[in-house]
Amino acid sequence: FVDFDDRLTNDATVVERVDPSLPAQGYELTITDGGATLAAGDAAGAFYGRATLAQLERVNDGRLPIGTIRDHPDIATRGVMLDVSRDKVPTMATVRALIDRLASWKINQLQLYSEHTFAYRNHGDVHATASPFTADEIRELDAYCRARHVELVPNQNCLGHMNRWLRHERYRPLALEPDGFVDEWGMARKAMTIDPANPESLVLVRELLAELLPLFTSRRVHVGLDEAWELPKARMDEFLHWVATLRALPELDGREMLMWGDMIAGDADRLRQLPEGVTVCEWGYDDWHPFAKRTALLAECEVPFWVAPGTSSWLSIVGRMTNAIGNCRIAAEAALSNGGRGLLNTDWGDQGHLQQLPVSDPGFAYGAAVSWCLDTNADLDLAAALSVHCYDDPSGELAAAVLDLGDAHRVVTPQFPNMSTITLHLYFPQLTLGRGLTRGLTTAELDTVAEVVANARSRADRARSQRPDASALVDEVQWGADVVALLTDDARARLGGDGTIGSVAASSRSELANRLSSLMEQHRALWLQRNRPGGLDDSAEWLANLRRAYESGAPDPDWGGWRVKPDR
Repeated sequence: FVDFDDRLTNDATVVERVDPSLPAQGYELTITDGGATLAAGDAAGAFYGRATLAQLERVNDGRLPIGTIRDHPDIATRGVMLDVSRDKVPTMATVRALIDRLASWKINQLQLYSEHTFAYRNHGDVHATASPFTADEIRELDAYCRARHVELVPNQNCLGHMNRWLRHERYRPLALEPDGFVDEWGMARKAMTIDPANPESLVLVRELLAELLPLFTSRRVHVGLDEAWELPKARMDEFLHWVATLRALPELDGREMLMWGDMIAGDADRLRQLPEGVTVCEWGYDDWHPFAKRTALLAECEVPFWVAPGTSSWLSIVGRMTNAIGNCRIAAEAALSNGGRGLLNTDWGDQGHLQQLPVSDPGFAYGAAVSWCLDTNADLDLAAALSVHCYDDPSGELAAAVLDLGDAHRVVTPQFPNMSTITLHLYFPQLTLGRGLTRGLTTAELDTVAEVVANARSRADRARSQRPDASALVDEVQWGADVVALLTDDARARLGGDGTIGSVAASSRSELANRLSSLMEQHRALWLQRNRPGGLDDSAEWLANLRRAYESGAPDPDWGGWRVKPDR
């Protein structure tokens, strides 16, 4: 409830009081000529009331509007999950700044998605080059979060996505498919999943959880369990047994166990077999994902659940903004309709985590808004909100640049899930453009993409952000624009031939390689401004592979596991 008139007061005096009748995390602000009264039902509500006061002052040049606000969240748990395993491990300063920003938007949970980026005492060979988080750093972040009413939740994948472990001979006997496998989409992959029937798999997982969990004050833990692709359908009972085994571990006593829902999504019989104390996180990253259907079934099976949309930043360089907005909105709608207890907004780093941090800001902000109050914020003016509450940019140009870049991919005809068409050939230079997934791509569309990108780059240059890292923000946005500009010229040149990089003239390929070399140097410099060195070489290799394709005209046909058939 908001009721303001047109008057403003210069008196920012605030008197706080406790009102037990208010909902959990709720508050009531009454602002008069004589200052403000903040009533809150609990400490979190008082914190969020102060956050609203700060926002009101920000948009009113230090003054406060006269009137009343009564406010509380739609969804009790409003989280962000940051991928710190593929390949980008942020510095402590970066994480603290992100926590401050998220807390100001009333986000109350953070998860750092971990596969191999915690410094486990007995497993230095796994994290040796990863610049992992240490026990002391986790304790420090936990305290930092608590002071801002943010719950830091431990997150350690405990079945699939263990490839960083299984690449080492010491752990390979735990793999379901030690020599690798081909997934359902025809992608060749190295071993990813530990064998739940191997007793030593449980020994490893118990050791990891026993070392990790005591560092957190949270009474929750996310154990992953997604995309265990090597596990055949005939062995799905073993998957359920693994879930029950983890749930019964003494290391998890007194904790809620979170798990991803994809392995048993839509299967009522298996959902009903889940043990007590397990919460399913239903994830999906496109704006057509069947959140409503999936969560209705979870509710019918009496399984506690959260929804998990995403920022749509990954595999895009500059994002997929309209998709991110729609994805977060339908997730929030499903949670409210079917009794979801949380919304966990995910930010992944697949294939080198090449997107810069500002690309994720719109998804973070919109997810925070609709998980707090969907009715009010579904049609949020995201550009205006980002300009004031994220970038501190009175020009509005930086937010506009980020949002425009994030919709550049929508210009082209071919579209497919969870990835941007206009950057696909960076990750897989062996593709033939104009065929297969990119059938229908035209030079005219690419010309329009180039125009959008050039205009966005210019807008970023006109930005007037007052943030301490304003220069880095502009550089990061413009780097993304420059990469997409390169890929647009690459695609146009390929379509002028037979669609392959080999059909592009050597002189043109040389020019592309030189431009990419400069972008690779910038990538390293930008990375080190916010992130640790571990993982940088792995990330840069995705760009280096493209440069080798430019230089030779003969891309690695198996790069990234995608063996492209001649007609693709």
